[in-house]
Amino acid sequence: MSDGDYDYLIKFLALGDSGVGKTSFLYQYTDGKFNSKFITTVGIDFREKRVVYKSTGPDGTVGRGQRIHIQLWDTAGQERFRSLTTAFFRDAMGFLLLFDLTNEQSFLDVRNWMSQLQTHAYCENPDIVLCGNKSDLEDQHAVKAESARELAEKYGVPYFETSAANGENVSRAVEVLLDLIMKRMERCVDKSWIPDGMVRTNGHSTSNLAEPRDAEQSKCGC
Repeated sequence: MSDGDYDYLIKFLALGDSGVGKTSFLYQYTDGKFNSKFITTVGIDFREKRVVYKSTGPDGTVGRGQRIHIQLWDTAGQERFRSLTTAFFRDAMGFLLLFDLTNEQSFLDVRNWMSQLQTHAYCENPDIVLCGNKSDLEDQHAVKAESARELAEKYGVPYFETSAANGENVSRAVEVLLDLIMKRMERCVDKSWIPDGMVRTNGHSTSNLAEPRDAEQSKCGC
């Protein structure tokens, strides 16, 4: 696909405490590589990837492929950058919330990140995938798998144990988040919640994909 040849521009935000592996996770997804020498992200950075998304209907039929341009925004986890990173929350359509399986505090802080999302995201119930990163360091795990699954169930979000080092579940986590976003878009008659420039029709950006059929259907159920 050429630079302007896509149907949807989808913006995801990677969140979590400093050092949980957000940058490495995104590089593994976009480039299939792991670099253990990444320095701490200062402010905001982003990666990009093109994919083709095919929806599956209730009867198992596969729909026409949609050309997706994914922007994966990498946020700094330190508290001093929090006001900067939260400014990006409202423009993102989905969130990858990471914690470090070898760092219990980063897991405990998931609740704080969830609270931030509920306050600053496009609605109180945004699409989130929770990732327990560094699954390859099994002998150093400080967070029990059961505890992580229970927390994910409490918030009603998918959970994956991921490894930016060997790629375990990295692509799967992003694919599930993309599927959640695309299904939300299909459910919404009024697409005005989609940030400007996220959709292209014949090469032109638009944020409003469909007019509401009536007043009761004019809102997206967050």
